[in-house]
Amino acid sequence: MLNLRCISILFVLNILLFSRNADAQDTIPDTVYTGIYITSIHDIDFKQKEYTINFWLWMKYKNKDFDFIQNLEIPQAKTVVKSFSTIDTTDNKVYLLMKLQCVMKDSWKISNFPFDRQKLRLSIENSQYDSKALVFATDTVGKHFDPRFTLNGWTIDTFKVSTKIKSYETSFGDVHLSKPHVEYGSYRVNIGLQREAMGLFWKMFVGMYLAFFIAFVCFFIHADSVESRFGLSVGALFAVIGNKYVIDSSLPESASFTLVDTLHGITLFFILIVIVCTVYALNLVKKQDILKANRFDKRAAVVALTLYLILNVYFIYQASLF
Repeated sequence: MLNLRCISILFVLNILLFSRNADAQDTIPDTVYTGIYITSIHDIDFKQKEYTINFWLWMKYKNKDFDFIQNLEIPQAKTVVKSFSTIDTTDNKVYLLMKLQCVMKDSWKISNFPFDRQKLRLSIENSQYDSKALVFATDTVGKHFDPRFTLNGWTIDTFKVSTKIKSYETSFGDVHLSKPHVEYGSYRVNIGLQREAMGLFWKMFVGMYLAFFIAFVCFFIHADSVESRFGLSVGALFAVIGNKYVIDSSLPESASFTLVDTLHGITLFFILIVIVCTVYALNLVKKQDILKANRFDKRAAVVALTLYLILNVYFIYQASLF
């Protein structure tokens, strides 16, 4: 009788252990090994805060119900176009290969433009299965991009792939959840870009510097030539303002003071100094003190040019460091 009770207890314990093991196995999520190879990053649009990226994406997993062709989600994408996909289900494993083109939205840091550094972010999720059923793992074998063809005018200085559990503080309408909190597996790509800036810098700012030096020529025109000196200064002033509007039209709005604002502000201020110096020299000429007016013009020219160059070099150097 005692042996029968022991056998019954052991039988019940075995059933409980088996059910617990089965539940534990049910809660283990399937791992999706994911890799990426970027073929092109182009159409970087600062005004619209977007860029286009072409890449190959492959995934290896066991659960055939995941169906990434239909359930692939790229949260920050404006548009996603799948140009190619193939599936291999050999040995009860799924190997999925896709070619994608995405128009991505992103925020740009333009404080140091055109010596700016940007970070592009790309993340991939499954819209149907949360982290209880699916998690990502990185496939890091091989390179992730070809620097010769990926991006023109920029240098990719960092490239990181990682995985993370992303939280959404909502139930998505599921009344069975005790609280509005859902977690999804996420595969993430972070790309650090550094602009090849010097060519673009001179292309954008050569008009501004020419305008300043046109105004600077006023110091070498005789002080009594009022119309010539004022005409050059005012014309240079409007040229700098026009140059700034052209550059600003290609950049997104920013509440912070950017390098573009700083350089144009310095140039406008020094052109104003040229106009003030012209007025002072004219007053000296009216007092019949021509020699003093000429000496003032020479000294003002040296001081103005020196300060202008020092300030420009300083702010450009500071921007190129970050």
